[in-house]
Amino acid sequence: MALIPERNKLIMVTIRLSRGGSKRRPFYSILVADQRRSARGRFIERVGFFNPVAIGKEERLRLDIDRLEHWVNQGAQPTERVSQLYKQAKSQAVTEATSEVAA
Repeated sequence: MALIPERNKLIMVTIRLSRGGSKRRPFYSILVADQRRSARGRFIERVGFFNPVAIGKEERLRLDIDRLEHWVNQGAQPTERVSQLYKQAKSQAVTEATSEVAA
């Protein structure tokens, strides 16, 4: 359960994927939303995106780790897939940081 500051209400908040894109070209937004809303409905905040069919130099995953951690600390529950993507993004950020220090 998370406290939404603008409404001062306790509600169940989830961090989940919302599918977009066209047929056979999925594109997912990573959203913080009220659990009772539909996946394509209103959301609280967009914290990133996931493009599973990225080719070449296209960006596959962008995630605002600070905002995601903020929502988890507030009590939001990420879905299983979002948890996996979070781990990928965190390890990717660590490898980028070490490569910058080495250079």
